[in-house]
Amino acid sequence: MSSEHIYDFSILPLPRIHFGAGKLSQLTPSVLAYGRNLLLVTGRNTLQRSGAASGLPEELRRNGIEAVRLEVTGEPSPGLIDRAVELGRQRPFDAVAAVGGGSVLDAGKAISAMLPQREPVERFIEGRPGALPHDGRKTPFIAVPTTSGTGSEVTNNSVISRVGPGGFKRSLRHPAFVPDVAIIDPELMLTLPRQVTVSTGMDALTQLLESYLSPFASAYTDALCCSGLEHFSCSFEAACGEGAGSVAVRAGMAYAALMSGIALANAGLGIVHGFASSVGGLFDIPHGTLCATLLAEATRENIRQLRASDDGAAGLTKFANAAGILTGESFGSEAEACARLVAKLEAWQEQFAFPRLGEFGLGEEAFEEIIAATRSKSNATPLDAAAMRRILAARV
Repeated sequence: MSSEHIYDFSILPLPRIHFGAGKLSQLTPSVLAYGRNLLLVTGRNTLQRSGAASGLPEELRRNGIEAVRLEVTGEPSPGLIDRAVELGRQRPFDAVAAVGGGSVLDAGKAISAMLPQREPVERFIEGRPGALPHDGRKTPFIAVPTTSGTGSEVTNNSVISRVGPGGFKRSLRHPAFVPDVAIIDPELMLTLPRQVTVSTGMDALTQLLESYLSPFASAYTDALCCSGLEHFSCSFEAACGEGAGSVAVRAGMAYAALMSGIALANAGLGIVHGFASSVGGLFDIPHGTLCATLLAEATRENIRQLRASDDGAAGLTKFANAAGILTGESFGSEAEACARLVAKLEAWQEQFAFPRLGEFGLGEEAFEEIIAATRSKSNATPLDAAAMRRILAARV
């Protein structure tokens, strides 16, 4: 990447961000800034699981906020969004607040974006036949993540999926869809199950690495990615083990996820997320799990292709720098650092037993359809069909 390119960039707007333990207290005044009629989107067990959020419905009532609650399970589908929008037409909402993981936040973001519209959401989803441009009108949206993964609290897109034959996993996107307020409270993450911590954490790591290596990266996004990688390296294993109940550890993971969200919104993502879109429409594989199982092999393939490229030096330097951040080690050569990065990712793959694609019914017979549908313009380097096949085949 040339020095001219790294200093040539545009930045999407950011929400008003409240970050830190106890910041959930900012939800009520944030809602009241827009009115008293609220659509509260949560996961099925979000409020019950988190002691910090369990009293939220009562607090809202006590402050005169009339909240209608919508529970989301799994990744949002067009049908879920359309049904929620119909509810809003019967009872207008002043704001939408989503409290939950990435799928909950994506659902809330899409509902916010569609409440002022008259067409079904599928008419506005990228890559769908006859897709319409969205005009950017929305109901004010407040994002409160309870996992450290997608960074959806600061991005301008909502991932909508329909799984099965002819399925898809695509984004509803507009710069105006960046949440108006983001409240990141690590106390909400203290009770996350270990496997959720692992998979969402690996999603954040994938986003940091892919944004860092993106040809659309800049000095701004590089700084975010390196800062996020540093906090991830200090927090991930602790959050998945004895530090799971530590607010400081959870704050480190939440910060890494936040940085990954800002970075991806401004630099884009690579081949792993390209597969997440194509595979996610055909097979019911949790997004974080897919990222976790493909990241090491995708990194190996990217390094291989960069070495064979005439202009791969900058990318290899970045991979080597990421290796130093994630391992805390110094290396005698760039090649040694890159090898150590792949080894570190493979060690996590083994330590946390990331499932293989075959466990979800994905076999080689689906490769051609997946590869044909996979797009990764923001990948570290162009990958042909043979390279993509190697990545998939290594994890079946």
